[in-house]
Amino acid sequence: MKKQFFYTATLIVLIGWGTGCSKTIDEKNLSYPELNPSKTDLNAGAWKTILLTNPDEFAVAAPAATNTPGYIAELNEIKSWQNKLTGEQKEIIRYWSAGAILRWNEILRELVAKHNLPPYQNADNTYPAPNANNPFAYPQFPFANPPYASRAYAYVSAAQYDALVAAHHFKKLYNRNAPYKLDSVIKAMVPASDLPSYPSEDGVVIGVTVELLKLLFPTDLAFIQEKANEHKLYRIMAGANVRSEIEAGESLGKLVAGKFTARARADRAGTAGGNAALWAQLEQQTIATGETPWISYESPKRPPMLPLFGKVRTFLFDSATLVSIRPPAPPSTKSPEFKKELEEVLYYSKNPTRERMRIVHFWADGVNTATPSGHWNAIAADDFVKQGYSEVRWARNMALLNMALMDAAIACWDTKFLYFNPRPSQVDPNIKTLTGLPNFPSYTSGHSTFSGAAATVLGQIIPAKASEYKAMASEASLSRIYGAIHYRSDCVEGLKCGERVGGFAVNRAKADGADQ
Repeated sequence: MKKQFFYTATLIVLIGWGTGCSKTIDEKNLSYPELNPSKTDLNAGAWKTILLTNPDEFAVAAPAATNTPGYIAELNEIKSWQNKLTGEQKEIIRYWSAGAILRWNEILRELVAKHNLPPYQNADNTYPAPNANNPFAYPQFPFANPPYASRAYAYVSAAQYDALVAAHHFKKLYNRNAPYKLDSVIKAMVPASDLPSYPSEDGVVIGVTVELLKLLFPTDLAFIQEKANEHKLYRIMAGANVRSEIEAGESLGKLVAGKFTARARADRAGTAGGNAALWAQLEQQTIATGETPWISYESPKRPPMLPLFGKVRTFLFDSATLVSIRPPAPPSTKSPEFKKELEEVLYYSKNPTRERMRIVHFWADGVNTATPSGHWNAIAADDFVKQGYSEVRWARNMALLNMALMDAAIACWDTKFLYFNPRPSQVDPNIKTLTGLPNFPSYTSGHSTFSGAAATVLGQIIPAKASEYKAMASEASLSRIYGAIHYRSDCVEGLKCGERVGGFAVNRAKADGADQ
């Protein structure tokens, strides 16, 4: 029988993910308030973009006049829907009115959790790998492990941001009022706004997000399109946009998505799994230095998780900078310092307390979860809803967070597979892990690196909570020592590296024009 040690066994329940992804409206999180920004950020069209060379790189044609028969027909479509809204349709409006960025981020986290499953072994005790060119074959593409997930969050968030900056450029240019401002019969079923309605910001988010999700989660296209259709209809039913405004936004979003999908196809993530020759080489190189190499403790032995992810193209800095922020070598496996750290892990393994176990399980973020990056996205979302952000500011803040999380994953994996350090339970069999055993080298801690980056970025976005975020990152880091899967140096150096990565996102935030 297979021993399922993988990087943790903590599970979450995902209602409705058995044979498909559809959920009924009463299963959705309806606790968030309606998006009602404290300011429209109308001038966001001048903010610094990520991949777009300028906000008008892709043209958006001028809208038709609001007194034309075509536009009047579109107003009548809204009236027709509002004249017969069902209870379920009102719940759809309530759900999506919390905000496009928030809701698509939730959907992305669900997709990550669904696909965060390590493949089962073949009959010959080898392991199959997901194939993007044949995504429905077993194991289905993708395996949304922590590095893959961090990349998914980054691409979706960064693309949403660029698309909304472009949309704001054209909103200000064309300055068309929302339908509920032009026809008194139409009821605003979302908070009224002075932000021009053409092109639709929701349409832009739909267009760009769907294209990215098609690339990242190709086996879920029907579900993704179902959510997109629901989102589009919500804007019409709510009186917030006519159909042509949504279509113009969707077209713009797809064009922006093209730049990000092209980058994703060439960022080297597709070759990050390496091959058998590389896996053996990493082990032999470590032995040659006189150190103890990491080995897989899965049964049968599983290839290491994405050993070349450290070669993936970063968002916030270049490859030379990646080397410059790389943590120093860990204590030698023959050193007194290493022995001391190993004894500390053994102590925590043998002496769990209720409070330490609470911390271990809260931050576990293992199989079938949204991963550590998703956990920090959820933390950010819960805090952002209290801040009164506009859609474009939501997108900007999520992009900063998730680019930092992806680059943190790259920096961490670069370090892990350079030093190829063994896990504590590999060195001392008396150590029993309390949260599963990750299938990749120990130094540095991924949770620590992710958390250091996230706390640094979120502390810049919401300064009043900076110390709280830092404390959370420290607790997430300690959870890996308490769980007996990391040495203290893994966690200390991981946090430091994550904070350095987060600093690049902070510098970008200070220069992107959003706070001027």
